[in-house]
Amino acid sequence: MIFTQHWALPTLYNPARTGDTDFLRIRGGARLQWIGVTHAPQSFVATGDMPFLIGQKRIGAGAAFSQESIGLFSNLLVSVQGSYKLKILKGQLGIGVQVGYYNSRFRGSDVYIPGDDDFHQPSDPSIPTQDLSGNAVDFSLGVNYNHRLFHVGISAMHITSPKVKMSLEGTESTESQEYETELPRTLYFDAGGNIKLQNSLFQLQPSLLAATDLSSFSAAVSVQAKYNNFISLGLGYRWNDALSIMIGAEYKSFFLGYAFDYPLSALSKASSGSHEIVAGYQLKLDLSGKNKNKHRSIRIM
Repeated sequence: MIFTQHWALPTLYNPARTGDTDFLRIRGGARLQWIGVTHAPQSFVATGDMPFLIGQKRIGAGAAFSQESIGLFSNLLVSVQGSYKLKILKGQLGIGVQVGYYNSRFRGSDVYIPGDDDFHQPSDPSIPTQDLSGNAVDFSLGVNYNHRLFHVGISAMHITSPKVKMSLEGTESTESQEYETELPRTLYFDAGGNIKLQNSLFQLQPSLLAATDLSSFSAAVSVQAKYNNFISLGLGYRWNDALSIMIGAEYKSFFLGYAFDYPLSALSKASSGSHEIVAGYQLKLDLSGKNKNKHRSIRIM
C-alpha cells in the first residue's frame, strides 16, 4: 500500500521517522483505488508522532493505524512506534522500531460460485463460505537520516512476515478447516529533498518511495512546487501504474492535500482513476526545557 502523497505520511513506512520534527504531528488519509472496479482496494490510515527529551537524549514516539480492503479481505494494523536520535555531521540519524497488532478478515459469506463453473464446485473446501478472522503480532525496523536539505531512509516492515491462521469449525457432516494468510515482509526505500529557488518564494520538493517484497516491486516518485509555504502543485508517476497530479495547501497548523491517479494500464478501460485525500495538524513543541510559562484556562462562571 503506497500512497501517492506518501511524503505526507512518513511514519507509516518507517518508524525511524517518528519525532524527526519539533512538532506534535497528526495525519490521516484515505485512498479509493480504481474507481469503477468492483471490490477495488480502499485504504484508510492515521498516524501521530512527537519528539521527547530524556536528559540530553532525543527520542521519538508515535502510533499508526491502517485499514485496507481488497476484494473479500479486510486487513487492520494498529502499531506503536519509537525511535532514537543521534546527531551526525550536520544532520540527525534516527533508528526506529514498531510493534503492531494485525487482524485479517475474509468475508466468506459473500463468496459466489456459479453452478455452471467448470473450475470450481459449489462445495469447494478450498474456498470458505463463512466469515473468518485471525490475528498476529507484527514487528518492523527502520533507519533514517535527516538533513535540512534532504532525507533518506530504509525500513524492513513486517520483518517476521506474520502468518494469520483462520479456522472454520466442522459440523457433524463436515470436517474442520484451517486457512492461512500472510503479511509479506516488505522493504521500503524513502528519499526526498527541499530545494529553495534563489530570489523567489518557490521551493521544489522531489520525493521517492520504493517498496519490494522480493517478488514484486512498486514505487511512486513525485516533484512538487511549493509557493510561499502555502500552496503546492505536483506531478508524480507510479511505477507501471499511473500518472498523478497533486494539490495541497498549508494554513497555520493545518494541512490538506489531494491526489488523482490516472491509470496507464488496461485498467483505464474499466476505471476512471484513483482518488486520495490526506489531512493533518501539527503543534509546535518546546524541547529546550526553558519554557516555564504555564497554560491557563479562563472560564466564564
